[in-house]
Amino acid sequence: MQPMYYIGLDVHKRKISYCVKDGGGRIHAEGSLSATRLDLDRWMKALPQPWSAAMEATMFTGWIYDHLQPHAAVLKVAHPLMLRAIAAKKKNDRIDASKICDCLRCDFLPESYMASAAIRERRRTLRYRNLLVRQMVQMKIKISALLMEAGVSYNKQRLHKAGYFRELLASNPDIDEGLCSLLRLCRETVVRLGKTESALVRSLERDSLLVERVERLMTIPAVGPITALTWALEVGDVQRFSSIKKAISYCGLCGAEKSSGNTVQRTPLSKQRNKHLQTTLIEAAKMAPRNSAELAMLYDKEKQKGNANRATLAVARKLVAYLMAVDRGQRNFQIAETSSNIAA
Repeated sequence: MQPMYYIGLDVHKRKISYCVKDGGGRIHAEGSLSATRLDLDRWMKALPQPWSAAMEATMFTGWIYDHLQPHAAVLKVAHPLMLRAIAAKKKNDRIDASKICDCLRCDFLPESYMASAAIRERRRTLRYRNLLVRQMVQMKIKISALLMEAGVSYNKQRLHKAGYFRELLASNPDIDEGLCSLLRLCRETVVRLGKTESALVRSLERDSLLVERVERLMTIPAVGPITALTWALEVGDVQRFSSIKKAISYCGLCGAEKSSGNTVQRTPLSKQRNKHLQTTLIEAAKMAPRNSAELAMLYDKEKQKGNANRATLAVARKLVAYLMAVDRGQRNFQIAETSSNIAA
């Protein structure tokens, strides 16, 4: 049986530092190479066989992972926040690569989930859609700001309606030519962004990889296409969560725990979370009591304790339980008749 060689990779935008060690920890090779596919191909040809590698999760990891995976015996991605032990008085890319290699070799690597290339490609599209929505909101706020700067009175509820906006520009004497051109430019940007955003959502809803899963998730009250798409693409394989508590933690709907002896402290919502899921689920939870009697009862019960935000978080956690049950069971949502527990 051939001995396994272990490789630690410290990935950056333009450069990749590497360290190759055998099972006993002896350095076989180390150095750096340019972060291009051509240089990676040349580097892999000189590697001893077989080899396994690990790298830290960064925004550059995806394409490198896809390029190396067919050639590696094992390829892992490490959780960046759990690799803080690398930090020391003396820290550089070469040392980081060596430490990652040692973690992989000794089976101490804090492995991070890596979604398939197909899911990551569609997730990129959904996150781009979120960017467009933020830009639309910014443009709408800018329209209001421009009108307020000029002292123009307007109907806030109707401002972004096409007919009212045209009438406002044509009939209000306080809007001069310069302001009118800026307002038209902002309005055209909003319309263009809205059309692009709608087209992206439609393409994801009709995607053969997602259509059945999204339709099942949308049988849950208060879960629309955006919430269903966000869950499916951000979670990836739902089976990776062994419990609902772990899924709630991943979604950032609980605080961190600090305990020592008999003292237990709960901190505010943890920053170690999937921010896209957290934002979407909280927004869905705000609307959920209007669409589900069970969620409305839960919200009222928690709100009676005196905190509306905590009530919204409780509804968001229940939505996570619903989403997990439907996704795992691969059946439409339904409420059990004898209890408030979900049945998938």
